[in-house]
Amino acid sequence: MRLSRLLPFRRLQTFAFLALCLHAGLAQPAHGVAYFGAPRYPAGFTHFDYVDPQAPKGGSLVQGNIALNSNFDKLNPFSLKGVPAPGLLELVFETLAVYSLDESNTQYGLLAEDIEVAADFRSVTFRLNRRARFSNGDPVTADDVKHSFDTLTSKKASPKFRNYFAEIEKVVVVDAGTVRFDYRRAGRDLAFVAGSLPVFSPKWGVQPDGTRTAFDALKLDAPISSGPYVIERLDGSQGVVYRRNPDYWAADVPSRRGMFNFDRIVYKLYKDQETLIAGLRSGEFDILVMPQSRVWCCHFIGKRFDSGELLKSDFAHKNPPAMNGYAFNLRREQFQDLRVRQALNLVFDFEWVNQRIFHDDWERTDSYFPNSALKATGLPSAAELELLEPWRGQLDPAVFGPPVAQPTTRAPSSYRENLGKALELMEAAGWTYRDGVLRNAGGEPFVMEVPASRSQSPYMDPLYRNFSQLGVQLKRVINDAATQRKRMNRFDFDFATISFREGRMPGAELLRNLGSAGADKPGSENIVGLKSPAVDALVRKVIDAGSQEELETAARALDRVLMHGHYVIPFRHIARHHVVHHRRLARPERLPDYYGPYEWIQATWWERR
Repeated sequence: MRLSRLLPFRRLQTFAFLALCLHAGLAQPAHGVAYFGAPRYPAGFTHFDYVDPQAPKGGSLVQGNIALNSNFDKLNPFSLKGVPAPGLLELVFETLAVYSLDESNTQYGLLAEDIEVAADFRSVTFRLNRRARFSNGDPVTADDVKHSFDTLTSKKASPKFRNYFAEIEKVVVVDAGTVRFDYRRAGRDLAFVAGSLPVFSPKWGVQPDGTRTAFDALKLDAPISSGPYVIERLDGSQGVVYRRNPDYWAADVPSRRGMFNFDRIVYKLYKDQETLIAGLRSGEFDILVMPQSRVWCCHFIGKRFDSGELLKSDFAHKNPPAMNGYAFNLRREQFQDLRVRQALNLVFDFEWVNQRIFHDDWERTDSYFPNSALKATGLPSAAELELLEPWRGQLDPAVFGPPVAQPTTRAPSSYRENLGKALELMEAAGWTYRDGVLRNAGGEPFVMEVPASRSQSPYMDPLYRNFSQLGVQLKRVINDAATQRKRMNRFDFDFATISFREGRMPGAELLRNLGSAGADKPGSENIVGLKSPAVDALVRKVIDAGSQEELETAARALDRVLMHGHYVIPFRHIARHHVVHHRRLARPERLPDYYGPYEWIQATWWERR
């Protein structure tokens, strides 16, 4: 055969082979992995766009603690007992991969320089960066990764880590620099779970005489890990000082360049909010994030503010808020009627609460996926209807119409009008308003047990007052934290606050929060007690989506079902971070899209020179 005829044939063979590879989804190592599509930053990128690669190093960042813990007693953030020092996870420990803050769900290698997701989404392989070092100078190896996983999923660590990594079946050491995570199910989300594994040295806890302290007994032994900071000193139990490691291995790694610029990061701990704010006013620290609208509007005053030494700034973000609000326990008979739940939502006067308590700073949450493309809008699309139709007989017909519009008291609507609608719904559900109380046909009152505490009263009292006006008899119960936890674990409650995990990409947590399998399992995260085959099926569609389009379709269909179920009275969210900061602190010009304020400030700001 002539060469001129052979070459086209070989080209066809090559193209056919490439097409087969693409069709089969053969895995290839990559510098980063996106949930769908390609990462925004290509191989060889030098830094993230929201950092300044020329940011000067030096200076210090002193902050008051946002958690308001008055003390800590350990340097191990992974064990169950005790209170860890603030900042450990963000500053001292590192993961195999890190999320970029300007993409909805993309991870780039940190400890791992290559990420290879299996074509069948049943495993992920990480090739470690050969430069990666722990703070004691030891290289980070695949054995260290396996040790960290095995430790965090053992009974010596807090159960939350075991739950988070539950769908990873095992970690396999391929060679000294390569490690593979095998899953219990196929799922493109699990590569991101594996990439989020904190890695630490097995020498952490080994004493000078060679003896080892058990992991769950580690208290003030300094962690041996790979992060940009090490612990310089502890100020008793009132604070901690972190020092930037001058030998930090990843200073020039693209996912770290231009970041962690302060020589020292200091946490000062305060017993209560009043002393915290007083400390800020008197110059004890330099930065504070304040999510409480009442404090933000009115409490930051004094000479440091008048002189411009301290500045108040709002920083916009695109974080998809978590569904948060007040959950009904469907295990209780009185809440199993949809009309009852809808009526109780109608009497929540969000506008009054927002104006009087939050100074109109918040927005009403109206979706399980607010502020994102996953939120249901308008009428269901043809693709959404295709997912919903098999369950039509089990769903409220309203699901097939417009999304739920949260009740409002803005004109021309009013609280009186909403209260009237609520009374009609309660009567239709068999509860008639008589002598100021809702009663069933047997004359029994509608009784609801509600938690009562000082921290909840500014927000809950207006809602409780409106419940009483509807005719609900409230039984207020005060429990200490331990008792309340036990009662929640065995689902011994009527009505409770709830907050789902905030996340840019929904995943297996939906099964934990909403899946029928956990409804009757004590201690599960299915607080509501939801048992719905339709919800189970739609959650699985969300998790198994093979494209962004499939994800949006499934999530919008799920959103319609959940919102029309009125399982939760939705509360509020805010699309900006309130930050008080010293004028000597500087930041990059470009804001990221998805970020927590403290992590962003610690990672990307610097001291002005």
